[in-house]
Amino acid sequence: MWNTTLCYIEREGQYLMLHRVKKEHDINRDKWIGIGGKFEDKESPEECLVREVREETGLTLTDYTYRGLVTFVSDRWVTEYMHLFTARTEEDPCVVCEEGDLEWVDKEKVKELPIWTGDKIFLDLLAQEVPFFSLKLSYEGDTLVQAVLNGKEIATKI
Repeated sequence: MWNTTLCYIEREGQYLMLHRVKKEHDINRDKWIGIGGKFEDKESPEECLVREVREETGLTLTDYTYRGLVTFVSDRWVTEYMHLFTARTEEDPCVVCEEGDLEWVDKEKVKELPIWTGDKIFLDLLAQEVPFFSLKLSYEGDTLVQAVLNGKEIATKI
């Protein structure tokens, strides 16, 4: 299993998004996601978050909120426990990201991009300012087949 972080960094009604186009064998290839990555040994979620954001954007986060835990289950990949954060900044990224292309995207347009179906669920939860939540997303291939929010199954058609 993997432990990862993902952060939606906000500025003036936009999220800083990463278009994953640079790595050959990438589970997120051609998708748009927030900023984050895998834990290193002995890291807390917050330490991983700050390190990954610094590595991928050059930004140093000081103002962030731990929003939820998303469990990804797949018939293709190992289970992933993603620690979801939001943050604010007024700065622009100052490095070239090795994972893909960074771009500020209007929050209301993010769901029009090629993103995972389950991402739409937690993006809605973030927009609704839902308190800390646990979300389990189960995939068969690229198809979301089950979503469970705080222990209760919810609709997967978005």
